Amino acid sequence: MSFDGFTPDALRFLFENKLNNSKEWYESHKDEYKKYVYEPLVELVKELAPVMEKIDNQIITIPSKIISRVRRDTRFTKDKSLYRDKAWIVFLRDKSKMSISPCFWFELNQDGTSHGVGYYSAEPQTMAKMREMIMDRHPAFLKALSCYETQDEFVMGGEMYKKSRFPEQPEKLKKDFIMLKPIYDFLCMLD
Repeated sequence: MSFDGFTPDALRFLFENKLNNSKEWYESHKDEYKKYVYEPLVELVKELAPVMEKIDNQIITIPSKIISRVRRDTRFTKDKSLYRDKAWIVFLRDKSKMSISPCFWFELNQDGTSHGVGYYSAEPQTMAKMREMIMDRHPAFLKALSCYETQDEFVMGGEMYKKSRFPEQPEKLKKDFIMLKPIYDFLCMLD
């Protein structure tokens, strides 16, 4: 089997699963989840794995470890809905540091798909180190910046701070990260 894309059934399943928001509904439709969502994600991981391993041979490429769960962990959130209407893959080195490590991602959601590189939630010391490297014009940062500026497929995204700590820097340097190997290499230097 190989990755042939996602059918509209994948989005329909995710939407209905979240809408029904019950273990009983999910259990009675679990075969649809496997067929339309999980199995295509597994095939996509298999297809991308050789490229990811060339980028970084420490990146995890085992599908069961990097594909999102369909059920949400609601213990620490106000939103108590049990199921998601999206699914994703996160390629990273250490799953125990998933929210604070640089990673590549692919997401399937009700708006379509997205993919890129960055952090889910960088720690304050990581951001401080990043600011320092940017201000010092570190060679890894300059390489990442050049890589970003010479392409037009990806855009910077993420949450912006209300007030810049370094307002004299060009606006394009105030945003988060983008997918391309030099940028990923720069982020990995922060670990």
